[in-house]
Amino acid sequence: MEMTQGLIEFNWTSLMIVINLLILYIILKKFFWEKIRKFMTDRQDAIQDAFDSAEAMNKRADEKMRNYSARIANVEEEGREIIRQAKQQADAQAQEILADARNQASEIITKAEKTIELEKAKAMEEMRQEIGTLALLAAERIVGREIEDIGQDAIIDDVINQARSGGWQN
Repeated sequence: MEMTQGLIEFNWTSLMIVINLLILYIILKKFFWEKIRKFMTDRQDAIQDAFDSAEAMNKRADEKMRNYSARIANVEEEGREIIRQAKQQADAQAQEILADARNQASEIITKAEKTIELEKAKAMEEMRQEIGTLALLAAERIVGREIEDIGQDAIIDDVINQARSGGWQN
């Protein structure tokens, strides 16, 4: 006799396997189902909390990044302002230094002009005395006598004044 087995056969072993599975399912459901379910729920909540915490941290990090970017922009602006103020101060100091230099130069020029005038007057006085002496020598030789010292300065001043006013011309 030929025995052929079908794809699905029903026998006592199969029935026992099904009963064992049902009993195992009932035992697992009664004693372990809630624990497994609670474990899975807790695990799911923990994962969700981790995602929420990570998202909150990302938001805080983004906020800090925006704050730091704003601070950096402010610092850059303050740096530009400091540089601008320093440049203005330097320009003002340069103008002040130039004004001081101009004042000193004008003072030096004024002093030099005064010195020149004094030297000119001194030279004129020396020339007056030299001319007076030469004129006296010439007059003594011409006249052949000595002029008294009493009226000598008056004569010299008179001759020089006439020469200045253009009274003597060649």
